[in-house]
Amino acid sequence: QVQVVESGGGLVQPGGSLRLSCAVSGSFFTLNAMAWYRQAPGMERELVGTISGGGGTNYADSVKGRFSISRDNTKNTMYLQMNSLKPEDTAVYVCKADTWNGIHHEYWGQGTQVTVSS
Repeated sequence: QVQVVESGGGLVQPGGSLRLSCAVSGSFFTLNAMAWYRQAPGMERELVGTISGGGGTNYADSVKGRFSISRDNTKNTMYLQMNSLKPEDTAVYVCKADTWNGIHHEYWGQGTQVTVSS
């Protein structure tokens, strides 16, 4: 069984910063690509960005230049550094992790709330 747990959400003023973490634990051979998604009330889930097992990243146009994804493979943890936050960044941020143990699996966390408001 694999667990995916996000942390670091909260309330921040416009222009502020937050750092989210996504920790993956459990039984797997390799932790491959990981991704951050977000979902605002009444909106569809949106891909924020991805990071490959080797560290290559891609971002949605809406967050390019403001958000940065990184990972620490020794801790099986991915991070989302969010700077210059805007009210429209308010959403539940959810982590997805792809693992392999002879078979590919995809696991999702429960999400962490980020609210950008003055």
